Amino acid sequence: MKLVILTQPKFFVEEDKILTALFDEGLDILHLQKPNSEPVYCERLLSLLPNDCHSKIRVHEHYYLKQEFDLKGIHINNPDTPTPEAFKRHITRSTYRISDLKEMKKSCDYVCLHSLFDSLHGDGKASLSIQEMELARDKGLIDKHVYALGGMSIENIQIAKELGFGGVCICGDLWNRFSIQHELNFKELIEHFRKLRKAVG
Repeated sequence: MKLVILTQPKFFVEEDKILTALFDEGLDILHLQKPNSEPVYCERLLSLLPNDCHSKIRVHEHYYLKQEFDLKGIHINNPDTPTPEAFKRHITRSTYRISDLKEMKKSCDYVCLHSLFDSLHGDGKASLSIQEMELARDKGLIDKHVYALGGMSIENIQIAKELGFGGVCICGDLWNRFSIQHELNFKELIEHFRKLRKAVG
């Protein structure tokens, strides 16, 4: 099972140091997601990361950054957004609809199915039922090319495994262990990342 880490939605001072530490700990896939951000800030963050990390990053906006920094690929959040003309490979997508999975998997490296569990960001997105997901697994819709997104935590990784997901996308469960306003020490965050890696094992 693959482990995907999504960045905090907002930029913060120690971010490049923490992300570099996560890559040093074995992070394979990072989604750079900064909704409604100015591209110059994304450029700055990418420029502060070691070059050998760029090939493990997918960008959610400002898709030109894929070429500029030789990133792994792009991620399209809205299931109804067409694929940008310039991109034919290394695309991932998100959807809330199980009915999208069959078609999306044909053109994507993987599809993130949202929202499996109540979001830890408290964004009010309704979660899918276990029964819906079991049915989708039994129909072959959920497989190694579908990753679990939304409310994912170390406590429910095992459930995602049993449901047949090929990966999990973690955001709040990791970043809630670090206060971007009040902390300089990110040992607890790194320790939790190690536990997440072990859990997806």
